[in-house]
Amino acid sequence: MFSQDDISQMVEEYLGRIPLPAQPEELYSPMTYALGGGGKRLRPMLLVAGCDLFSESVDAALPCAAAVEFFHNFTLMHDDIMDNAALRRGKESVYRKWGTNSAILSGDAMMIFSYRLIEMSPPDRLGAILAQFNAMALEVCEGQQFDMEFEAREQVTSAEYIHMISLKTGALVARPLYIGALVGGADERNCRALYDFGYALGIAFQLQDDLLDTYGDEESFGKSIGGDIVEGKKTFLVISAMATEWGRELRRVLADTSMAPQRKIELVRALFDKAGAPAAARRAIAHHTARALEALARVEVDEERLAILRDITVGLLNRSK
Repeated sequence: MFSQDDISQMVEEYLGRIPLPAQPEELYSPMTYALGGGGKRLRPMLLVAGCDLFSESVDAALPCAAAVEFFHNFTLMHDDIMDNAALRRGKESVYRKWGTNSAILSGDAMMIFSYRLIEMSPPDRLGAILAQFNAMALEVCEGQQFDMEFEAREQVTSAEYIHMISLKTGALVARPLYIGALVGGADERNCRALYDFGYALGIAFQLQDDLLDTYGDEESFGKSIGGDIVEGKKTFLVISAMATEWGRELRRVLADTSMAPQRKIELVRALFDKAGAPAAARRAIAHHTARALEALARVEVDEERLAILRDITVGLLNRSK
């Protein structure tokens, strides 16, 4: 059984050993830059932790963990283009540094590399692992499409928003846990319990991210605070506030294209506070966290082995970035 630090070190060392070609430089340099961006490595760590619950060796899980990290960074490269995001993890985003064309192509190459890594899965479980990986990939695309469509819609319900983030974020937490359990030799019941844990945890994680985007510290968060407001995203905070008496004023402020971005952020944040949106988000986070821990309790291993996933859950929901 490994500690969180052990797993983090194993993931970093494995990622560092993956050889990327030197040429063409503008294809592979952005990949190296993105992978070295200082992310939390949450998804590959969860995959390895899922394997560690059921196996004394996690070596076979490391290629799958790296595949998930490559795939996740591919989505971030393309997301930053769609969102016109200047920063990612406190650094200039790939498309701002190398241009849109290079960011698109490098992202595509990262996705291809992720499948090369999946090919290294244990042969007797490759089909099942690939099915989970493909389901994850498609769900992330579906979630991103819903996210973009919501920006143009007048109204989005809380249920619709939760469904969207369950695809865009939840899948990238739940499916890696399922894959890790598969590699570790878990049966379907335990794989499913871990999936349910990750699904609910992913929703809570994204709701926390919504709060940090508006109320976090920019230096700690690693990207511009208020970006969701400026981009007109229908976050949980927006949807919650729209359902109150402050909804009309909020709609007016968000629709004002002549307003300076910082002024808009200040006004919207004040309206969120009046509408009680942050408190509503925290209640939703607590609800989905409780669901996650209920699912985790169904995993049929010693409580001591589950401690790492409980610790990760607490750390994610108390984070500042």
